[in-house]
Formats: sequence, C-alpha cells, structure tokens
Amino acid sequence: MNKEKKMSRYFNVVIEKDSDGYLIASVPELKGCHTQAKSLDELMERIKEAIELCLEIETDYQENEFIGIQRIAI
Repeated sequence: MNKEKKMSRYFNVVIEKDSDGYLIASVPELKGCHTQAKSLDELMERIKEAIELCLEIETDYQENEFIGIQRIAI
C-alpha cells in the first residue's frame, strides 16, 4: 500500500496566564484561534485541536516568521 505522507505545518503559539491562573493560548496566524486550560499539557492538547478546527474553516492564512516577544513598561 502507498501511504501518503502528511507534511507538518508549524504555527506560533502565544501563551499567557490570566488573573485566575488559567493558561491562555492563541495563534496569531489564525484569526480567532485560542483556548484556555489549567495545565500546560492540557493547553497544548486543546490548542492543537483549535488549530485543526480553524484550518477547516480558514484555508487562507498568513504564515509569519516568528521574531520574538518584547515586554515594554510604560
């Protein structure tokens, strides 16, 4: 049998913690793609599912090169 090899796509995931202690993950390349969880393991599982769902409805996304995150005090 000839198995088709699926090519991996990579997405940048931004992870933050809210005031209630929940971890929040978002994917800047996919509009509206975000989720939350109490643990990092659960968060990563959920964001993978969210990415798959977002890709089902959004086929036109912009792949950006990750440069970094900068924190600024004002």
